[in-house]
Amino acid sequence: MNKPAQIWAVFGVCLAVLLAAMGWVSWTALRFERAQREAQQKADFEESVRLALWRMDSTLSPLIVQESSRPYFTYNAFYAAERAYNRMFSELKPGEVLVPSPLLSQTATNVLLHFQCGPDGLLTSPQVPIGNNRDLAESRYLSAEQISAASQRLKQLQQLVTPAALNVACVSTLPREAPMNSSYVFNGGSRGLGGNAGGGINAQQQNRQDPQQQVLRNSMELQARNQSYQQAATWNGYNSDNNALTRANVAEGMVKPIWFGDALVLARRVSVEGKNYIQGCWLDWPGIRSWLLASIQDLLPEAALVPNRDLSNEAQARLLASLPLKLVPGPAPAVASGGFSPIWLALAFAWACMLLAAVAVAVLLYGAVSLSERRGAFVSAVTHELRTPLTTFKMYSEMLAEGMVPEESKRRQYLNTLCSEANRLSHLVENVLAYARLERGSARSRVERITIQALIERVRPRLVQRAEQADMRWAEDVEKKVAETQVHVDVSAVEQILFNLVDNACKYGALGASETVLHLEALPDGKCAMLRVRDHGPGINAEAAKRLFKPFSKSAHEAANSAPGVGLGLALCRRLSRSMGGDLRLDGSVKTGACFVLQLPVSQAGRGGASI
Repeated sequence: MNKPAQIWAVFGVCLAVLLAAMGWVSWTALRFERAQREAQQKADFEESVRLALWRMDSTLSPLIVQESSRPYFTYNAFYAAERAYNRMFSELKPGEVLVPSPLLSQTATNVLLHFQCGPDGLLTSPQVPIGNNRDLAESRYLSAEQISAASQRLKQLQQLVTPAALNVACVSTLPREAPMNSSYVFNGGSRGLGGNAGGGINAQQQNRQDPQQQVLRNSMELQARNQSYQQAATWNGYNSDNNALTRANVAEGMVKPIWFGDALVLARRVSVEGKNYIQGCWLDWPGIRSWLLASIQDLLPEAALVPNRDLSNEAQARLLASLPLKLVPGPAPAVASGGFSPIWLALAFAWACMLLAAVAVAVLLYGAVSLSERRGAFVSAVTHELRTPLTTFKMYSEMLAEGMVPEESKRRQYLNTLCSEANRLSHLVENVLAYARLERGSARSRVERITIQALIERVRPRLVQRAEQADMRWAEDVEKKVAETQVHVDVSAVEQILFNLVDNACKYGALGASETVLHLEALPDGKCAMLRVRDHGPGINAEAAKRLFKPFSKSAHEAANSAPGVGLGLALCRRLSRSMGGDLRLDGSVKTGACFVLQLPVSQAGRGGASI
């Protein structure tokens, strides 16, 4: 493997490693960004669930408070006004003033029926008065149809609920007990909660919590809502210090939600003068479900509420504290696309910078390798160009020095050959040094204002001499209006350019030429003056024209199998012409031979010579 191939192989490996590393970093960053977005969205979803639970428990609080604050005697259709809050369940006496219970005539929201289970084991309702109380109720407070409808509901409730089941469910609801459980499903047991409220954690902190912290947060939120429910369930609006003595024989327990099949009831245990009663209401479960779901429609549009019958108390279960219900929030929203997030912009910028740097390194590397190859070829070509005349110098000088050429004609021929080779070496060295000065930026030129005619006259002798050496005829075609055009040029640089063009024409254009004539033409070209050097040789093919003005473009092999030269003359000519504000190009419109066009800047009026 040659050196350039090794250089490109190393560059390719380094670039592949860099791309792989950049790809891994980008993949890792995007994976973390997506995981963070998923965690953020999950946290937002959990926050919506907790907010929905708080909202539903808050929505149910008025109902719980209302049912908790009902005095125990309101569960009778009528009670004696003189014995308010004292011996209300004693037998009525003739002449006592009866007051209708608020439950008799008022319809509570989301409640189907209020009921009471006495010591005798009978399940009654204040909305279904019996005996004389029914006649009194129909006469002034209720219609027969209303009482009949309430009676039907009471019969349905009696089929679902038994006094024994009520006693077991409400065994721990006596006052001051403050049990931890906030709801109950009748199966002989209850569920308990513990811990402190976690309502102080804000949303931003929640977004950074891991799954275990989410579970802890759910548990703390449930306990906080449970404490709120207990406060509502144990509140008694009519309880005060003023009537504490009068109520010394009455103890009212905390209301507790209980599932009996498909019936959801709120029940409490009441002790009056040593006798135990179960009081409560039958809730409208379908109505409550629709009511609660409507209150969280904006948070969880696909949510559902189901009874919590299995006593599940895991922290991830979305449980209400006020009623034994479980929230099914519905499917979590799909992870939205991150769009043009800062990480995307940063990665795009990093990739752009890396690719730009890679391209820049590749371009620089290509230029360095190409320059190295061209300079290597140039050294080989120069070595070959120097070896031939030096060999001639050595051989002819030795022969002349040792007197091996006695004939005067031969000696003159050898001396002419030595002069020709010396001129050839001088021209080669002059081109190399001139190009080196241009590369270093140390070239100095004398720019002056001169007419085209005067410029041609100054450079003509050297050009004609070179043409005659190649047995070619010199021809000039200068228009009169162009001849008086003044240009702003360095005459010596123009002479060197034209001499290189004529020298190339003599070396390459004389072989197989239809006419051995060299043309120098001066033509107008807009703001520039144009000099054309043209021959009638074989011309230049398209492949050679592509590298015609590239320095060091001639290899040692090409130098050995072509006319003398190292491929530097045309590159030097173009650099010299452009340093004066002109240009040099190949005229491809000429079909026969090669034609080069030298453009020179026209001098402006009043512009004098300047030294640069």
